[in-house]
Amino acid sequence: MKRSPLEFRVDFDEFERWMRQAKHTLRLVEADLEAGGYDWACFKSQQACEFALKALLRGLGRQAFGHNILSFYRQVSEICGGSEEIEDCVSYLDKLYIPPRYPDAFPEGSPAEHFTKKDALKARECSKKIIEWVERCLAIRR
Repeated sequence: MKRSPLEFRVDFDEFERWMRQAKHTLRLVEADLEAGGYDWACFKSQQACEFALKALLRGLGRQAFGHNILSFYRQVSEICGGSEEIEDCVSYLDKLYIPPRYPDAFPEGSPAEHFTKKDALKARECSKKIIEWVERCLAIRR
């Protein structure tokens, strides 16, 4: 049986600290998109999602270490209720933690040569959706 978010005590200061970082990181994606840094836009979108999911988990006093955002999503969905759209976005972003950052992530070429504007735009939109989903989950507590 899923518990309502109303049944949890939330440290809103901790939640807001992590959420501010999520939103800041997502804003930086815009500069990367303008500059053609699609690899970094993808990575920063993944990071913004990670910070948002950790915001809720840490706000609830739960452990949230590492970078497995699919695992974080599963924990958060127990509280907020999941959706196929959000899970698909998390799954997409989860794949963007390592490849955008390492020149040897692909057999040939660099990450800058592999990531496209379309990849970056999808990553940004997914991250926005996840941040909004996490915020809606907590909105009823305020």
